[in-house]
Amino acid sequence: MKSSTSYLVLFVNLFVQSATASCGHGTSLHKRTVTTNGLVKRVEVGKFGYIGTQGPANWQNLAPENVQCANGSNQSPINITPESSTLVEPGSLTINIPAVEAAEFENLGTTIEVLMEGKNASSVIGGKSFSLKQFHFHSPSEHTIAGEHFPLEMHMVHEAEDKSIAVLTVLFQLCEANGGNPVINALLPSIEAIRAPGSVTETGPIDFAPLITALNAQPMRMYQGSLTTPPCTEGPSFVITTQTLPLDIKAYNMFKSVVGFNSRFLQTSIGEPNVLAAK
Repeated sequence: MKSSTSYLVLFVNLFVQSATASCGHGTSLHKRTVTTNGLVKRVEVGKFGYIGTQGPANWQNLAPENVQCANGSNQSPINITPESSTLVEPGSLTINIPAVEAAEFENLGTTIEVLMEGKNASSVIGGKSFSLKQFHFHSPSEHTIAGEHFPLEMHMVHEAEDKSIAVLTVLFQLCEANGGNPVINALLPSIEAIRAPGSVTETGPIDFAPLITALNAQPMRMYQGSLTTPPCTEGPSFVITTQTLPLDIKAYNMFKSVVGFNSRFLQTSIGEPNVLAAK
């Protein structure tokens, strides 16, 4: 097993074009596109999907820049094991996400996303400071832990000054009613307002302190892979929880009814030929 002392983060600068509404949305990989008609604001929706010819098995044919989706050898998501990732000891990360009174909440057609640009939210990973740009959701989880998948996965997408990307990844497991996670619960009153793809609203107050406490208390795993959406750009590093956080069943059903199925299938181990290139 790799120790935490060996997880010097070697990020790759990424300058390629990104498909609309990718996991890199709101970073230098993919600038947001928003239109306003009177008082109504709309965000551009994704040009890919998760079913049929729009799905992951055909992403490489949707746009020329998606070539790595089919031939990249460092693709995400993967099955997390001690062999496929590096240990991050509890408390090794410095996570600073102040409470917010409101944040923009969007339906990108392929996920729902909360914008954190300008909220003074940051994380220090491997000695490098990253700004939190946005967080979004995948259902079911894209990553698995020792072969087990989970109902929901949250990607907290960070970017450093050198344009490198780090994704703090939180896995959720269902719990009894009246439990759940405060961040998830804070989004529920606003979720109906963004049921339609392209719609935009604002959240109410969100307190991140309980989430940060839960993340600091557990070991995590890290590896360098790719965006899990087109154009599947390689270079981003994922830091993934090894212990799930609680997700209220009612909250899960609300999320699932809006997000639908938006999970890319597991990829081969890092460095191995792409699963779509296998003969």
